[in-house]
Amino acid sequence: MSLNKGKASLEFEKALDIGRPPNIVELFPNSRGLIVSGKVIDRAMIKKGKAMTIAANGRNQFVIRGVLRAAQRANAAIIIEIAKSEGGANAYCAVNFWNMARQVDAIMNELSITVPVAIHADHYGIKGSQDVEAARTEIPSMLDAGITSIAIDASHLPDEENLLANLTLNPYLPKWAGYETEVGEIKGKEGLSTSAEALFLIQGLNAHDIFPDWIALNNGTTHGIEASDEGIQVPLTEEIHNALDQYIISGAQHGTSGNNSERLRNIAQTTRTTKANVATALQMISWGVEVNEFGNAILDDNGEFVKVPEDGMPDNVWDEMVTFAKSEGLKGGNYKKLNLPFENKLLGLPRNFRDRMSKGVEEFVYGLLIDVFSARDTAPLAIEAIIEAGSYDLGPKGTRIEDPGEWTEGKIHERASLLDVDKGPAGDFDD
Repeated sequence: MSLNKGKASLEFEKALDIGRPPNIVELFPNSRGLIVSGKVIDRAMIKKGKAMTIAANGRNQFVIRGVLRAAQRANAAIIIEIAKSEGGANAYCAVNFWNMARQVDAIMNELSITVPVAIHADHYGIKGSQDVEAARTEIPSMLDAGITSIAIDASHLPDEENLLANLTLNPYLPKWAGYETEVGEIKGKEGLSTSAEALFLIQGLNAHDIFPDWIALNNGTTHGIEASDEGIQVPLTEEIHNALDQYIISGAQHGTSGNNSERLRNIAQTTRTTKANVATALQMISWGVEVNEFGNAILDDNGEFVKVPEDGMPDNVWDEMVTFAKSEGLKGGNYKKLNLPFENKLLGLPRNFRDRMSKGVEEFVYGLLIDVFSARDTAPLAIEAIIEAGSYDLGPKGTRIEDPGEWTEGKIHERASLLDVDKGPAGDFDD
């Protein structure tokens, strides 16, 4: 064994010993899977510089397996996530908030995955007071099940209610956990986020000693299948990130599927983005649907998805899936709702089909990590961050700048009334 390999092995063992959060140690006391806080992943990307990593929505087990294999090949620290719409109480996927960590840990041990992985609850949507009340018990239950990072997404609400929801729910998040907040609901070119909105949210949190690791924006992208080539507005993202500079917050880029590689490289190179969500592309690739180089599904002349015979599931199972979709009136992006009814059928396929489903995901994600996101060799940087901190808890990046007396509930409402914002059209924009 070379000296470098020996040192890396010792550092991994040290990180395994001190770097797993308490909930993960309790759940998996004998595991050799290095499941970590989302903070660890963010710090690794910052340390490398001009790098972001994949936050892969594990809509099915084949996606999870493929992403983990790709990360190991790229020696990259990554995030596996599921959104509330995908894996919450009314989920359309079999993978959910309460079994995702268990699946990831089992696969990491099976495949001898040694790169650090965070388990993220994405788009934990808060659309009203009833959601805030439910979150008081649901968030602790998710942490009990192995979540190590969470996105409190109250972007559907007016700005002051968004901030107040984040303030109300923050006590339910452990200080060691990764934390993402969001301003501007993801809805494409409509209702774009502004620097003023982002500052309002982050300053209000800062005044109460709350320091998010990431902020997500509506910067021109969409969830699901990208119908145009407009996508991410990089200059807008850069402008907002620069406005937040003194608060030391990274960007979380939602809706990357379908955006071209050059735009994604630009978002990594010119903004403070360290987390790039990829969902629909991975689902489609695992099934064997033909996609372009950006992961956007290709449609035939009739507007139907094209199944590649040599990829993904067997053609006869795909035909069954299409027939079921038609019977349920599912088209386009709503094919996502096929995940739940078909997961067990796909898990029951012969191994060669299961292997090629995850292999397609692996190859696509490996290309993103290496050629687009610049995430290669960030795993050792994540391990270094744990060892330098001497703990699973890396602490906050920022410090309090704002005066709490200027951010009481009454003054929050006053400040919000002065914001000039355009939230765009109403509608269901869930992932």
